[in-house]
Amino acid sequence: MSEKLQKVLARSGQGSRREVELMIQEGRVSIDGKVAHLGDRLDNLDVLVRIDGHKVDLVKPSEEVCRVLAYNKPEGELCTRHDPEGRRTVFDRLPRLNEGRWVSVGRLDANTSGLLLFTTDGELANRLMHPSRCVEREYMVRVFGEVTEQMVKNLVNGVQLADGMARFEDVVYAGGEGMNHTFYVVITEGRNREVRRLWDSQGVTVSRLKRVRYGDIFLTKDLPRGGWLELELQEVNYLREIVELPEETRTHLTVEGQKRKKGVRKIRRAVRRHEERVSDDSRGRRRDNRRPAPQNQPAEDTARSAGNKRKPTGNAANRRNPLKNKPAKPRTRK
Repeated sequence: MSEKLQKVLARSGQGSRREVELMIQEGRVSIDGKVAHLGDRLDNLDVLVRIDGHKVDLVKPSEEVCRVLAYNKPEGELCTRHDPEGRRTVFDRLPRLNEGRWVSVGRLDANTSGLLLFTTDGELANRLMHPSRCVEREYMVRVFGEVTEQMVKNLVNGVQLADGMARFEDVVYAGGEGMNHTFYVVITEGRNREVRRLWDSQGVTVSRLKRVRYGDIFLTKDLPRGGWLELELQEVNYLREIVELPEETRTHLTVEGQKRKKGVRKIRRAVRRHEERVSDDSRGRRRDNRRPAPQNQPAEDTARSAGNKRKPTGNAANRRNPLKNKPAKPRTRK
């Protein structure tokens, strides 16, 4: 039985179907040395498929193990694999895979935080994102401005946006003070900045946006910002069931791992270590990019500049070097 090329590559962890289709359109995929085209099908998996010149190990349906991660995305991270400006991406913190790669289920813009799912099964990611599946996404949103009952009715009934009609499935008021109000809203599609644009259509501005649920997978309090957890087999099969995919029978989680997931402290320590490593790398890059001091500076200018330097006095001097006048401890062996 033949299968579409993009379906096989998505199953092999090379991206979602949409991502793979874009690769094929750009001419980055080849089959036995010939450039592939949209609509190509594979009758068997003995062919040589390459992406950007790199060989792809094709995975049979029976060999694939579907894995899903829940990630608590912080604000400021980008939903892209590589950023030319060197900014942080959501893929930086994820565990490395020996085969395939993580595919994000949808996207969150840089200023949005919260639950983001990743999977090794591109077909699962494609179906969960597709609007025809109507998978609910719930957001906690804080808006600035006066909100009336008529505005809420408009958002539930539907608003005409630049790319068509859009609406919230549900809107629940969660409190607020002054001009700041918090709501929980539900949508069933993932258009670009849809939640923000819906509120903008009513003349109010979104000041904070956080995704708290995808289907029946919730963002729990024990998952800190920047942390991830691998979903158990039961949760993976729930996601597969709602998009009409066959049940998964295997998992990479050990029995002990299923009984007790990573503790909050352990996840926080891992996140902190990652933050320290990233900050050290960026500090090192800034140090390398500094302009070197001129080597041929006259001695008079050097002495003048040294004499004009203001020396710290009093508490400032102690703050800059609190151990300067402190006797060193003798080093002894135990």
